[in-house]
Amino acid sequence: MIPAASFAGKRVSLFGLGGSGIATARALIEGGAQVLAWDDNPDSVAKAAATGIATGDLRGADWAGFSAFVLSPGVPLTHPKPHWTVELARGAGVEIIGDIELFCRERTQRAPAAPFIAITGTNGKSTTTALTAHILKASGRDTQMGGNIGRAVMTLDPPKPDRHYVVECSSYQIDLAPSINPTAGILLNLTPDHLDRHGTMQHYASIKERLVAGSETAIVGIDDSWCAQIAERLERAGRQVIRISKRLPLTDGYFADGTNLMEAVHGRYSRVAFLEGIGSLRGQHNAQNALAAVAACLRVGLDLGEIQSGLESFPGLAHRMEQVGRKDHVLFINDSKATNADAAAPALSSFNRIYWIAGGLPKEGGIEPLRGFFPRIAKAYLIGEAAPAFSATLGEAVPYEISGTLAAAVEHAAHDAAQDDSGEAVVLLSPACASFDQFKNFEVRGEAFRQAASAIDGVKPIGGAR
Repeated sequence: MIPAASFAGKRVSLFGLGGSGIATARALIEGGAQVLAWDDNPDSVAKAAATGIATGDLRGADWAGFSAFVLSPGVPLTHPKPHWTVELARGAGVEIIGDIELFCRERTQRAPAAPFIAITGTNGKSTTTALTAHILKASGRDTQMGGNIGRAVMTLDPPKPDRHYVVECSSYQIDLAPSINPTAGILLNLTPDHLDRHGTMQHYASIKERLVAGSETAIVGIDDSWCAQIAERLERAGRQVIRISKRLPLTDGYFADGTNLMEAVHGRYSRVAFLEGIGSLRGQHNAQNALAAVAACLRVGLDLGEIQSGLESFPGLAHRMEQVGRKDHVLFINDSKATNADAAAPALSSFNRIYWIAGGLPKEGGIEPLRGFFPRIAKAYLIGEAAPAFSATLGEAVPYEISGTLAAAVEHAAHDAAQDDSGEAVVLLSPACASFDQFKNFEVRGEAFRQAASAIDGVKPIGGAR
């Protein structure tokens, strides 16, 4: 835990008592703050009180006495309307911050030179965060990973000069971290997302921009117009900017040329790393993730040998194009996290002979946006509520069956793929649907796929499989 000593002896209010909220309250208390915490959920309040956290309805609190208000990132700050606690804090002139801000202040006070890599973007944050942390750990660096992935940031070990931090940041967290100041800040990409909480795309993008604007070095993916404009603005403002692209050769920066990761310096190119043969980093989207990780790791002092070794040993993230097993020429891939068509596209673009398991609780738009990948699909196995609609979209373009259940789909897909003599065949769970018609969440669905695949005679688990 990182004791939040920057608020020692001060009164702090806190709203939101989920896992990270309780961890943040404990960090404040350990640092010597007097905390009054609340939540709209009585069960959460009771759970916090049982751990010794002082609780009380903030409607009746003396807001003039608070030095800060710590808000859970899941609670509306601006849209669709500010939460009632936000209005009370603003009315009393109390600053509103989150746990990432607390971490930044503690790092500044304790060890401002501690390498700090912060990652944001609409897609790819978690993989880039995990990959960057893996490369650092594999090189022998003292590495802490947390934030919007894994551990709450204030539960990490306290900052010291040689301790490296890799922190995933959502837009909600950045909105509550006015002094965020990474050594290397990564902005991967921007597409419309969370607009119910940010109002407009412009506001959403401006929040994401804050992370790289406060960085010593800003690493920005420029494959979308929003990020390209942000990179230009930062450069005009005198910031150090490293551009990355998964699809465009650059004059300066890092870009992907097939599976080669290239550095460009004034138009002269050299290979800095490669992804050939790294199954956990297949696809153009993972090239972008790897480029960002390479740039950040170089920025904090790693050499190219350490980085390549880390890339090659990266196991991938569970449920995100996760290799779970192989039987002869048949590879089993768990991409259960793909809960809509856009999320399924990277996996479908990464393989040429796919036995595709799709379906579940359908999202708006169905799988029509994936039509361009249909030639890659040898056969589809449809499950859940979406099966009839998906079959209508596939029509005559793709052979399919309505398997009904995931277990049946895996069994049938594995059998058919085994008969395919055209090279590597992939049994791919990339549902393009939510899981809630048949499973509690996408993690449970992915685990069911893993178990069904491992139950097939002759399937051998792959190193990264959990």
